[in-house]
Amino acid sequence: MRVVSLLPSATELCYALGIEPVGVSHECDYPPRARKQPTVVHSRIETDTTSQEIDEQVNEAVESGGVYSIDRERLRALDPDVVVSQGICEVCAVDDSRIRRAIEELGLDADIVSTDPHSLGDVFDDLNRLGSVLGREARASELLAGFHERIDRVERATPATGPRVAVLDWMDPVMIAGHWIPGMVERAGGSYGLADPGDRSRPREWADIRAYDPEVLVAYGLNGRTLATEHGAPARLLIPGRYGMRSTKWLTDIELSTSDHEAYWEERGWDEEAVVNTLSYLRAVQRRGDRVAVGGVAYAGLRGVDRVEVSVDGGDTWLDATLEDPPGEFAWHRWRAVTGQPSGELTVQTRATDGTGEVQTKIPSQPHPAGSTGWHRRTLEF
Repeated sequence: MRVVSLLPSATELCYALGIEPVGVSHECDYPPRARKQPTVVHSRIETDTTSQEIDEQVNEAVESGGVYSIDRERLRALDPDVVVSQGICEVCAVDDSRIRRAIEELGLDADIVSTDPHSLGDVFDDLNRLGSVLGREARASELLAGFHERIDRVERATPATGPRVAVLDWMDPVMIAGHWIPGMVERAGGSYGLADPGDRSRPREWADIRAYDPEVLVAYGLNGRTLATEHGAPARLLIPGRYGMRSTKWLTDIELSTSDHEAYWEERGWDEEAVVNTLSYLRAVQRRGDRVAVGGVAYAGLRGVDRVEVSVDGGDTWLDATLEDPPGEFAWHRWRAVTGQPSGELTVQTRATDGTGEVQTKIPSQPHPAGSTGWHRRTLEF
């Protein structure tokens, strides 16, 4: 059976069912051999730019013929028996109505299977329906049984309540992921308060997201642009209060496990929990007449920072620094202090106290395996 698949998720389903499409869209890249198949759909959008500029291009394209172009001659040459399209979003992939019109005008004898899922259950229904159309009912049933078994194991293993999670589909305008994403997050033990299962993805105000105050982010963009490769494209996790090895870059899929296992960083000896130690750093020293002003930043993850102190006499006495309110619950605190200026050499050191009352340890350690520790100090000559 000759199948043309016009969206990445459908292409993955076809391969899982044992059918290799004879044609795909420009975005179909998994499994990797899908990239070698003829491309039937192309985008009119220049994507190497900011989220806002892409959004403007999309709006203009919608008004002038659509975001995607269909290679009709290639579609005619492929002569498919089945074409898989979608009706969920006219700008996410080529729209179902345009495909139907092209097939009719080309005189092709092809069945059209249109997906329009709004929940995980809908995704499973699409798999079952596609398996029936492609004559792979038994394989579809086998896949579904495996999916349900894995989901049941995850649901039994997850706590009743978990961290507040936000998944951002777009950055400018900011858009919260809907459809099946809320249900997936909740099944995995997270709380998804910005959309209900089955809701459509839609733009939101940043004020709403700040008010919700998510504890875990899946980020697709940075500073108004789609995420660059060096920052973790196509997506990365951001987990406040944990070191960077927990904010996984280059995220393409998330596999849930009901048993302990060692991931990439644990296999290399890094701490599994990776909870940030209480930290305070000197960042600037400025002479002001006969006084010295020092400033820096402090962080203690989810515990928060209750106090920062500065010493200029080797730790015999400590001066309380002034803490600024951070811009967010999980952001670093800026601090500053003013002290007398002795003549000659001055050694400044700092320590922080977290929200539980625990004072930053004086004992130094290297970053491996659980993050560096010790008091930060700088020696200056006046």
